[in-house]
Amino acid sequence: MEQNDNLQQRLLLALVLSFAVFVLFDMFMPKTAKSIDQNGTTITKQEQQTPNVMNSSSATSAPIQPSQNLAPVTTVKSLTTVKSDTFVYTIDELGRIAQVKMLETKYEYEGKKLELLNPLWVKPLEIRFADVSLNKEALKTPYTTSTSTIDLNSGQSNRVTLTQKLSSVTVIKELTFYKDGHYDIHIKLSKPVDYFITTGQRPNADHTRYMVVQGSLIKKGNGVVEILEDGDVDETLTIQNAKFASAFDRYFTSTLYNFEKPLRVSNIIIGEDRDDALLFVQGEQEFSLHGYLGPKVSSTLKAINPELTDVIEYGFFTFISKPLFKVMEWFHGLVGNWGWAIVLVTLLIKLILFPLSYKGMMSMQKLKDLAPQMKELKEKYGKDPQKMNAKMMEMYKKNGANPMGGCLPMILQIPIFFAIYRVLLNAVELQGAEWALWITNLSVMDPYFVLPLLMGASMWYQQRITPNTMTDPMQQKIFQWLPAVMTIFFITFPAGLVLYWLVNNVFTIAQQFVINSAFEKQKAAKIAAQK
Repeated sequence: MEQNDNLQQRLLLALVLSFAVFVLFDMFMPKTAKSIDQNGTTITKQEQQTPNVMNSSSATSAPIQPSQNLAPVTTVKSLTTVKSDTFVYTIDELGRIAQVKMLETKYEYEGKKLELLNPLWVKPLEIRFADVSLNKEALKTPYTTSTSTIDLNSGQSNRVTLTQKLSSVTVIKELTFYKDGHYDIHIKLSKPVDYFITTGQRPNADHTRYMVVQGSLIKKGNGVVEILEDGDVDETLTIQNAKFASAFDRYFTSTLYNFEKPLRVSNIIIGEDRDDALLFVQGEQEFSLHGYLGPKVSSTLKAINPELTDVIEYGFFTFISKPLFKVMEWFHGLVGNWGWAIVLVTLLIKLILFPLSYKGMMSMQKLKDLAPQMKELKEKYGKDPQKMNAKMMEMYKKNGANPMGGCLPMILQIPIFFAIYRVLLNAVELQGAEWALWITNLSVMDPYFVLPLLMGASMWYQQRITPNTMTDPMQQKIFQWLPAVMTIFFITFPAGLVLYWLVNNVFTIAQQFVINSAFEKQKAAKIAAQK
């Protein structure tokens, strides 16, 4: 029964310690391609400087595969530049999007405009032929272009025609670009030839050390999302009826999609460890589809097509994280500030859980008052555990106390915390987003460490006013140090995440005051009734 008395504290310890392991792994592992598989298991793989396309056996459902025995071509000249207010695309002589430069200040990295693509990796819109000899020729033969510059701000033509004349076939790519980052693709071959067009390897624009989901993603015709995370790809596959194929990192995506006509998507396993996926969409002699290359801004993707919002993934907790983000996005629409939206989401979560929290906290108050009686029973019946437990259960029943009553709210908060952790870590909307005063970017750490220190202080104060029936000296010491330990963990965390935890603590303190007052009133009324 003593274990039941301490169960809530033990659950909190388990949460904090598991989170500590989670964070320590993230802080001290070298920079890797990081992901979380669908079972919630963290997997890492060292990023490679020059990944090669390796030979891999074709899936039984995919008798035709793009040629896979060639390293990606990286040293080619620029052919066409596409400019807008927010980005610049560079198309190279092989008809690929060789680079994307983000022009908005909020995406800058080390004082420079952010570039999304690794120049040594396979590029979006590269065509691979099933015929090896034709593929070798295609990767050496430059395209010609109808224009060297497209300015999407000028209101003039937003279309470029790229032409590649090979010995046996002529390839024409017609690309139409739009200011929101999406584009249309129309491919025409002079004769039928088996070929594939790729999303390219995922954007390589995340320079943080946080654990995030990244890799490739396919949405099937039935709506099921297939995730191929970096470090977790061990087989080839072909999906005959797909809606889109996406290569993504924390904030950005390269996606090929067509919601009117099913796509046939195959993957090739690449890299020395054969555990990353390069996605290819099979083409036809005359073939049209669409693409998007840019930040995973929910409102932008939704405006292009609501189904594109499925490229935003949060790993194992996606089923909780997506609704949480939608609520936060709705609050942002009301108040126009992502920081206050985080505050309002936190308040909403606390209000929803309040009935359970109320019961749990009242149980803890009752257990605290019963502590002397519990001690007497342990001293009197300590040598007879069965009788001691029976007496304690009788005492709990008589006083309306439930040692398990506070556990459910805490259990519910664990997945919610990790889900909102993913939201606040993955939401590109928080980049450059102000909250108030000195917090001008919710996606990076507080430059003056004010929020982490306030978070630690609030956690310490919360402990002081919360009833505690813990008797184990070691557990007591751990609890005393938790505020300091958590403050250290949160020092380098994004301000948005620290803000959530701080506000959560403040609301919990307020809840505790309300419940403490209600308990004292109940206690006084009970004493008055007994007189």
